[in-house]
Amino acid sequence: MSTQPSQRSAIRLACLLLGAGVLHFVRPEPFDGIVPRALPGEARTYTYLSGAAEIAVAGALAVPRSRRLGGALAAALFLAVFPANVQMTATWLRSPKLSPAAKALSVARLPLQIPLVTEALKVRRAAVH
Repeated sequence: MSTQPSQRSAIRLACLLLGAGVLHFVRPEPFDGIVPRALPGEARTYTYLSGAAEIAVAGALAVPRSRRLGGALAAALFLAVFPANVQMTATWLRSPKLSPAAKALSVARLPLQIPLVTEALKVRRAAVH
């Protein structure tokens, strides 16, 4: 039995989000370090909230009945976490401990949010109503 490309995209995004979400709970420290400092409260709270959101969105993407909503939520989530990615890049660029290659990788990672958002929106459009 074959799966349609839109189903495969939804499952890939679901796996990505599930893995990232679980990591927020298993190893929260790296995520704490990229929470933008301008946010009020404890970084760990944002780490756990974003991890829970990623797991919930993964579930919505995995289930065909909620896939349309899951695609929209995934796009919104990818946009919402972008400031954390910018914070990580700013922190890494200032770090004397990191190699130039690691710093370049951090910068190169930022535009990768664009295909994630567009893929999530494609999943939303392709989902059965």
